[in-house]
Amino acid sequence: MTRSPLPVGLIFGGASGEHAVSIRSAATVAAAVRHADNAGRYTLRCFYIDPDGRWWGSDVAEAVLAQGTPVRPEQLPQPLPEPGFRGFPAGALEVAIWLPVLHGPNGEDGTIQGLFTLMQVPFVGSGVLGSAVGMDKQAMKAAFAAAGLPQVPYACASASQVAQDPNALLDRLEAELGYPCFVKPANLGSSVGISKATDRASLLAGLQAAAALDPRLVIEQGVTARELECAVRGGGHQPLQASVLGEICFDADWYDYETKYSEGKSHTVIPAVVPEAIAQRARAMAIQACEAVAAMGLSRVDFFYSEASGELWLNEINTLPGFTSQSMYPMLWAASGVPLPILVREMLEGAREWHQASLLGGPSA
Repeated sequence: MTRSPLPVGLIFGGASGEHAVSIRSAATVAAAVRHADNAGRYTLRCFYIDPDGRWWGSDVAEAVLAQGTPVRPEQLPQPLPEPGFRGFPAGALEVAIWLPVLHGPNGEDGTIQGLFTLMQVPFVGSGVLGSAVGMDKQAMKAAFAAAGLPQVPYACASASQVAQDPNALLDRLEAELGYPCFVKPANLGSSVGISKATDRASLLAGLQAAAALDPRLVIEQGVTARELECAVRGGGHQPLQASVLGEICFDADWYDYETKYSEGKSHTVIPAVVPEAIAQRARAMAIQACEAVAAMGLSRVDFFYSEASGELWLNEINTLPGFTSQSMYPMLWAASGVPLPILVREMLEGAREWHQASLLGGPSA
């Protein structure tokens, strides 16, 4: 008996600094769900969260996907409701599987995953715990350390320390890490708010800039290394699987937001040209990283690799990686023999199976 197509809810945008990237990712994912290979399995319903957190239904969502850029307030139905989630748009409660394509806070950090969990509806990606720990770099690094995974030397700080006693903080960071070092907001992705410090003045400026974006900060010692990435899928009822490795190559001083999302500023090499032993070690570490933070469904794990010493350091995990035309996650799986329509279908089916197993007392995350 042929089953009726399942309504899939694609939710994108979000009250996040990565709003624009989310739109680009959503367009790619929407095309995969609507691909001929999936057309008989799913019907796609798109939902858009504007930069102020309001949820909008298909009319607005499809218009945003068509224009490819964030909506302007005057483009939305007037009068505008108050900011934030105020209830579901038409069609949302009929969704059988949610497919969040939200990057950064309010979408990748466990908040919307908690909403879907309360609704008892399956959704693609990590649960509340995996999303929250994977998002916050302080918590993520603590989980990696507890699992014995190698990382570059790092320190944690807070916005209050930057405001109340910056000189004491600078003294500590100079003693522990030295220069160069990188200052990162703990809860922003896509290199948002990250800066490179080469002296005391630039370190203070970087701390102040990051503190304006996030109360929790991470500072990492700079290393001379290549940047490698590995995609992971599965989890829950399925074994975690790691893709081939990819390498990010760029001409800039470091891989900042502009370099990451501007055409021609960087390029990828897939598979990465590294010794097989390094590739095997990185793939094993990628799975360990997912297990350490309870990530499942999809994740991209990033590494630093020193050719000179042979050292491999775990950098970070991204539990809702980008799906733009330049994004490594779908490209890594395509190079591993899993084209995008099949990858998206397997993520959707995995979410359904994990949800059904959890209702029967199976694995949870």
